[in-house]
Amino acid sequence: MYSINSIATSNMEFKGYEEIIMNPIISSAFVIVVGLVVGLAFIGPGFCQGTVAGQAVEGIARQLEAEGKIRDTLLLSLAFMEALTIYGLVVALALLFANPFV
Repeated sequence: MYSINSIATSNMEFKGYEEIIMNPIISSAFVIVVGLVVGLAFIGPGFCQGTVAGQAVEGIARQLEAEGKIRDTLLLSLAFMEALTIYGLVVALALLFANPFV
C-alpha cells in the first residue's frame, strides 16, 4: 500500500516532466494546429459539395429522364464528403483533448 509520504516524494521526482507538459508555447501551438485542421477539413468538402451540386443541377437540366440516378449519385457523394468533414473534426478534437503534451 502507498503511504502519503511515498506519493508526495514520487510527485516531487517528476517536477521537470510537469514543466515540459505545461509549456504554454506547446499548448498554444496545438490550439493553432487544431484550428488549421478544422478549417481545412471544412473548406475542402464545402467547396466540393457546392461544385457537385451545381454539376448535378446542370445534368438534371440537360436530361430530365436521368434525374433519379443523378439525385441518388449526388446524395451518396455528398454523404461521403460530409464523412470526410466529420473525420477532420474527430482528428481535431483528438489533438485538442487527447494531447499528450497538454
